Amino acid sequence: MKKSLFVLSLVVALSLVLSACGGTPAATEEASKTIRVATDATWPPFETVNESTKEIQGFDIDLMNAIAEKTGLTIEYVNVGWDPLLAGMAQCQYDAAISAMTITDERKEQFLFSEPYINAGQIVSVRKDETEITGPDSLPGKTIGVQIGTTGAIEAEKIEGATVKTYDTVDLAFLDLMNKQIDAVVADYPTAVAFVGQNADALMTVGEVFTDESYGIAVCKNNQELVDQINEGLAAVKADNLIPELEAKWLSSGE
Repeated sequence: MKKSLFVLSLVVALSLVLSACGGTPAATEEASKTIRVATDATWPPFETVNESTKEIQGFDIDLMNAIAEKTGLTIEYVNVGWDPLLAGMAQCQYDAAISAMTITDERKEQFLFSEPYINAGQIVSVRKDETEITGPDSLPGKTIGVQIGTTGAIEAEKIEGATVKTYDTVDLAFLDLMNKQIDAVVADYPTAVAFVGQNADALMTVGEVFTDESYGIAVCKNNQELVDQINEGLAAVKADNLIPELEAKWLSSGE
């Protein structure tokens, strides 16, 4: 009888241990909700480092945080240069990336994209005293500044007779423009509007937006489940009318 009780006790003890171990997958599943999101925080107003707090902030960051809140994701942001960001996403070093990234066919071959969240075609920016440049058709024979690896760089290279100067970050291009080192900058419309708004006494945009582009959130090509989650969250924040609020907060030209 005592032996039977001992065996029963042992079985119960083992059951409790196995039950406790059974909690591990749930904990692992919870931990898997933390995703690494890459961003090149040199592209205000979409992503930049706050000089006071040293935190990454901007339109994209607010949007991604809102998506995370809707979907239960936890985000670990990784600030990385533009070229390493693209290469890292192609190799799935990051789960996702939000960095004012235009959806292109070439990039679709390397990683997945969410639904678009903003239209952002290219526009020309010049100094306020510029009289010759009125749009992209005026750029042959001029020196154009662009950020390397962007769709602005691709479009500038198409302009015959123009000299294209590339920069690691777009703010350096605008700085050279103000210092009369180049004649114009070609950049995404929302970014150009923000820089012009911050330097309205020195800069202006000219002509119309001359390309049709949309920003999307990039996701590792092997993770369709994450794309679906992000799209679900994006749809929810759009339904809450958050995009216009973020445009008013971050993209105001200040004019």
